[in-house]
Amino acid sequence: ECDKSKYVEAWVKNDHLGFEILYMYKGVIRKYIPDFLIRLSNQSHLIIEVKGQVTDKDKTKWRYLDQWVQAANISRGSISPWMWAVSQDGAAADFNSIIEKAFESRGKVTALTGLP
Repeated sequence: ECDKSKYVEAWVKNDHLGFEILYMYKGVIRKYIPDFLIRLSNQSHLIIEVKGQVTDKDKTKWRYLDQWVQAANISRGSISPWMWAVSQDGAAADFNSIIEKAFESRGKVTALTGLP
């Protein structure tokens, strides 16, 4: 659906790109690799994670992702803001809704789905 969206300038499945967020879970440092990276046509960026059943480990990852997004936005100011969201089912309608919210927000909200 990203290819069809008027809000999406470019997107990629985050597979072997090296984009990862370090996080600690139960005393062990791990690497979190979000599913999709999207550049919107308003030059903001969106990270989307597709998830079914949410676990405590997922919640931990998303807290670290939220911290990364906030730090990236502070260091870059309002230029090309970053946001993140979780698609609970990965359905096209859910993706489209998230992308539209991200475009309209233009980085005013970093977590479009909130921390579960």
